[in-house]
Amino acid sequence: MKPKYKIAITGLNNTDNPGPGVPVIRGLREAESFDVVIIGLAYENLEPGIYMQGICDKIYQIPYPSIGTEAFIERIKEIHQKEKLDFIIPNFDAELFTFITSQDLLNELGIKTFLPTLQQFEERQKVNLPEYGKKYDIKVPQSKALTSLSEINDLRKDFEYPLLVKGKFYDAYLAYNPEQVIGHFNKISAKWGLPVIVQAFAKGTEVNVIALGDGNGNTVGAVPMRKQYITDKGKAWGGITLGDEKLLEITRHIIKESKWRGGMELEMIKTNTGEYFLIEINPRIPAWVYLANGAGQNLPEAMVNLGLGNKVVPYTNYEVGKMFVRYSHDLIVDISLFEKLSMNGELVIND
Repeated sequence: MKPKYKIAITGLNNTDNPGPGVPVIRGLREAESFDVVIIGLAYENLEPGIYMQGICDKIYQIPYPSIGTEAFIERIKEIHQKEKLDFIIPNFDAELFTFITSQDLLNELGIKTFLPTLQQFEERQKVNLPEYGKKYDIKVPQSKALTSLSEINDLRKDFEYPLLVKGKFYDAYLAYNPEQVIGHFNKISAKWGLPVIVQAFAKGTEVNVIALGDGNGNTVGAVPMRKQYITDKGKAWGGITLGDEKLLEITRHIIKESKWRGGMELEMIKTNTGEYFLIEINPRIPAWVYLANGAGQNLPEAMVNLGLGNKVVPYTNYEVGKMFVRYSHDLIVDISLFEKLSMNGELVIND
């Protein structure tokens, strides 16, 4: 008899800017070492993952973390009282700080997580990436944090155009002149706050790695991918697994030296001369995680087993040349489901 775990998942917004929740759930439902009951945690009542068949067993609406840690965790406690959760997998950068700083409290309640430490989370922030590169001997493009428009005119002293303008959590835009930097600065700061980061544009091919670290310096799994189709938001709409040993060496090096705990995505640029530049570290499982499943590494399953203290054998192989392609699909659902979630803040699927 396999154990059955109640696992709560965020990130159900499976849109053109998809969250990782739905592919993480698909991986968990395919787990060989346990069965699951999936509790979806939704911020908005139109997140597609709510209404997709075979994804969640029950849905609860939760407030945005910006409401404050105490109120946010109080809602998690309410859900736990009803569901007796075994595990939570948060899938958004913006909510991770709240979950990381609340790990001890959640553990006391009996809810396990497997997340980076606060130090690991903070030191890989975009604003800290140059220092991160020096500390772990990784090449990173030059970058600078902007806190006001007055700093933009001075960028020519240290940067050449075009350059990237990034939000501290999400969004990245290419700017070819100071006027475009101003426009992107205003747009990003209004959405994600300050600072806004400018980064030197590294020419080459973007390659990504999804990986899982055990917190002791060991790589439990890692799969590299090249984006084949990219949306206007910079999100992968198609990709293919790569046989890139150098990329895997860099990944294992970062995990070993930082003792990374949990899922991560490395975004890197491979130049025409074969150099690799780290442009971003996402401190959680990315939305293309199901490609890793298709290539032979069920990283969501391994993460849950690590968090619950179960034995995990690291993955050593994956299939090269496996592709994923996303697609749009119209879900037809009854308005009563939307109404129940809106009125009650919870929804039992097929009830």
